[in-house]
Amino acid sequence: MSQTCIIIGASHAAAQLAPSLRQEGWEGKIIVLGDEAYLPYHRPPLSKDFMANDKNAEELLIRPQTAYDKFNIEFKLGVRAETINRDHKTVTLESGEVLNYDKLAICTGSRVRTVSLPGVELDGIHYLRDIADVEGIKEDVAPGKSAVIVGGGYIGLETAAALRKQGMQVTILEMAPRVLARVTAPEISEFYTRVHTDEGVIIKTGIAVAGFEGDKHVERVVCADGSQFDADLVVIGVGIVPNIELAEAAGLEIENGIVVDEYARTNDPDIVSAGDCTYHPNSIYGIRLRLESVPNASDQAKSAAASICGKDKLYSALPWFWSDQYDLKLQIAGLSQGYDQLVVRGDKDNGRSFTAFYLKEGKLISADCVNSPQEFMVSKRLILAGKVLDPAKLADTEVAPKDLLV
Repeated sequence: MSQTCIIIGASHAAAQLAPSLRQEGWEGKIIVLGDEAYLPYHRPPLSKDFMANDKNAEELLIRPQTAYDKFNIEFKLGVRAETINRDHKTVTLESGEVLNYDKLAICTGSRVRTVSLPGVELDGIHYLRDIADVEGIKEDVAPGKSAVIVGGGYIGLETAAALRKQGMQVTILEMAPRVLARVTAPEISEFYTRVHTDEGVIIKTGIAVAGFEGDKHVERVVCADGSQFDADLVVIGVGIVPNIELAEAAGLEIENGIVVDEYARTNDPDIVSAGDCTYHPNSIYGIRLRLESVPNASDQAKSAAASICGKDKLYSALPWFWSDQYDLKLQIAGLSQGYDQLVVRGDKDNGRSFTAFYLKEGKLISADCVNSPQEFMVSKRLILAGKVLDPAKLADTEVAPKDLLV
């Protein structure tokens, strides 16, 4: 009898896992459950091209329907998985429908972190995670109107750039002493503060939002220090949390995410997990971590597919990320936590192209590369090489990027 693999979550991870199953030899049924009405789509462009109306929803799709048809992959969209019964190997949907599985993949991703502040239910206040969120935001976008972004992380900065592009007056309110405080060095924060200020964005740091006011629709943002900011539109971007509740209720091991091994296997031999929701080992840094990135979701999904088919495909990739703002493409190689020296290559104070190398005990552990694609490619190789580097050579723009490898 034919076996069935159910994939919960029509995410980036699912978009890779389902075809990879066929490539690994899975001959049974593949069913993907998605709670949105869309096939898996690219999420990074939501705060960039899609927000700025440079792409439509169809253009966001990772693969067209025909690609999934070719692999005989069935989608059930607009449905939500309610429970997993590991003893009976069933998934019960919110509608009450019960589906049987032989193998299960949990690719539930993450959701926005919400705030419970007075007035947060007013019209015009939005989060940014899916297509519906951005469609709602776009209804409140108009040139000359005022937008307030709560949160100065990458999503907040990308949203600010997209709204400025459409002629809105934009203010960013960040509780920390600087933007991007959680993810990057002070020097990079200073660079992005300069660029956004040059583009006309007002940035306020060290400020806490206390609530929102207005008559049905938001009119202003009120802060804890008593300051107020006019707002026709508010976008809240204060982080995301992994969707682990389904796995936790099913008794799977949870710790800062769904715990998996280097082959994307959970503590249940018939269940794998991939993407934002997983807490997995990284052999390069010798730690466990949860990554919110597209490359992680795609690469880990390949290992998960192999595991379902009884094969071992090690997931041990160097984490990398990117962010697009205005004419800037930031490419990040590796993880910078724990660095003890920062080396800057290029003019970060005046130009729009430079690289920040993060060193620990003389070895490169991460790099932030702004409009510097060659340095990005070289940095990935240098991190994996793990050798002690000459900081002066890294900083010298007369040295060609490829010569840094010598």
